[in-house]
Amino acid sequence: MEIFASPLLTASLLGLFVVGYLVLAGSDVGLGMLMPYVTRTPEQRRQVVAAIAPYFLASEVWLVAAVGVMAGMVPDVEHVVIATLWPVLVLLLAAWLLRDAGLWFRARVDSSGWRSACDTAIVAGSWLLATSWGVALAGLLAGELTLSPFTVVCTAAVVSLFALRGAAFGAERLVGATEAESADVAARATRALARVALATVLLTVAVAVGLGVLPAVRVEAAVLLTAVAVAALAATTGPTGPMLSRHTSAVAIAVPGLIVALSVDLSVAQLPGMTGVFVWSMLLPTVPVMLLGQVWLYRMTRRPAAEPTFFA
Repeated sequence: MEIFASPLLTASLLGLFVVGYLVLAGSDVGLGMLMPYVTRTPEQRRQVVAAIAPYFLASEVWLVAAVGVMAGMVPDVEHVVIATLWPVLVLLLAAWLLRDAGLWFRARVDSSGWRSACDTAIVAGSWLLATSWGVALAGLLAGELTLSPFTVVCTAAVVSLFALRGAAFGAERLVGATEAESADVAARATRALARVALATVLLTVAVAVGLGVLPAVRVEAAVLLTAVAVAALAATTGPTGPMLSRHTSAVAIAVPGLIVALSVDLSVAQLPGMTGVFVWSMLLPTVPVMLLGQVWLYRMTRRPAAEPTFFA
């Protein structure tokens, strides 16, 4: 039963949930960020919201699962995260509520002014969410939350990765919509956003090395994962970038979460033997269900709804 208290097993599960959230939430948050760029008409904005709507609830399940694992199995890490990042966590929660309020209430009132206000909430909340995650990542890697050059460039890198993921998502999801120009605009944006993301990632690495601000990072793992992200982004900048972006954007946005997961020394709660068996017996069957459920949701809603829905 000692295996159920293995730090490696716990870190793997926590890393899976964090990466799952980033890859999935990057889609809807990123597309929300780009809504003013990829849409021109009210119908296009409705279709973007309809494309986002089925995904934002599913992606939040992964974040809730990560928080649950952290609170139940690595409470020391949870305390450190809250103590270190509480200001940005407050901002993140506010952004989360703002973005979700725009999605939930957009279709509740049949008024162009109301829909415009909700669209503004979606866009602003999405940008604040991406920015908050960038600042949080910088704080976790540096071991403290400070306004420094590393925080600025790391935040810019994470925001650009969210935007790239959203463009790749829109390029595929909006194909077949009534007004499909948004898909073409999103596809064209992937190459430019990949260049921005590549530049900011390399700049983040340079600043981190120059300032020596990453005391907790495991260098070998960070170098390998960064190389993977750079390769994925470089491939997206080429002529075939829009076709590859669905996969390369997912790989690139997963890397920051993996670096954090591999760099933090987990202090696993000493669960009594049978309690550990109980916790893992509940967790292990859940993960395949979450994965299969996400695949089913994607296949069921691969294209945005042509007619108005609950959300748009």
